[in-house]
Amino acid sequence: MTLVPLDTARAYVAHIFRDHGASETAALSVAAALVGAEADGLKGHGLSRIPTYLGMLASGKIRGDAVPTATRIRTATLMVDAADGFAYSAIDLAVAQLPDIVRETGIAAAAITRSNHAGALGHHVERFAAQGLVALFFANTPEAIAPAGGTKAVYGTNPIAFAAPLPGRPPVVVDLALSTVARGNIVAAKQKGEAIPTGWALDAEGKPTTDADQALKGTMVALGGPKGTALALMVEVLAAALTGAHLSMEASSFLDEKGPPPGTGQTILAIDPAGFGHGAFGDRMTALAGAIEAQAGARLPGQRRLALRQAAAAQGIVIPTDLIQRFGVIG
Repeated sequence: MTLVPLDTARAYVAHIFRDHGASETAALSVAAALVGAEADGLKGHGLSRIPTYLGMLASGKIRGDAVPTATRIRTATLMVDAADGFAYSAIDLAVAQLPDIVRETGIAAAAITRSNHAGALGHHVERFAAQGLVALFFANTPEAIAPAGGTKAVYGTNPIAFAAPLPGRPPVVVDLALSTVARGNIVAAKQKGEAIPTGWALDAEGKPTTDADQALKGTMVALGGPKGTALALMVEVLAAALTGAHLSMEASSFLDEKGPPPGTGQTILAIDPAGFGHGAFGDRMTALAGAIEAQAGARLPGQRRLALRQAAAAQGIVIPTDLIQRFGVIG
């Protein structure tokens, strides 16, 4: 393992992707996303994704030369075509164009189609909050969750993220998937030959299982049970139907190089608090945060993530030995 500064890590990861067929723009976008996730302790969306992404590049499941395009369809709607490339490049385009639109209209949305794995969604909405905007992000993912009462997956884990600015402090960020646990936890248990806790997954017949192999052949348990599946349906509408993307049950896996591009979708909703005719938003947010933090043991979401980010900024992050052995020394 090698500990390196964040800038060095970003340059190293970008170099890897350039060498494997990604354009300069895509390589920089992917590197920023993966290193940012790693710095925040979100390792499932961090450097561990490099081999999978490279496999998808090699097979054409991700187009390394794709150039995303954005079209303003109506006054407050932006349509972004990721062109079967990396989601991060398309998201960067939406982040670049949507704030100007929302300051004009008060509320605006960007719909992204023909997309791919979007990583840590909290990072994307945080970029809007840093500009004083409230943002929501919806993404559909390959099938993993059955509808309430069913046994066959229809929805993905379909993550949701939210961010709101907090005066004088980092924004409030919420980022959650709609399965009880991440699918990667079950994959890891299978690799280690370990059982999984009851309540994580169902087998192919819709029965609770502690067998990781049976779980991977079945479906994930939705967060909050039937309420979670209802939320997953909402995300499916917002991220896939609204964007014209593949439904979760039509999308190929984010975890291997098999099949065609997944063609999933994402929708970003941005809101300008100044667009409602009053200046009370900042005070209301401060009061809300204060009420939460006044309680012993209570905290705003994301505090652990921010602490890890600060540590990584000061100390750097670890580049695993297997990556260095495969792609060469850093620098």
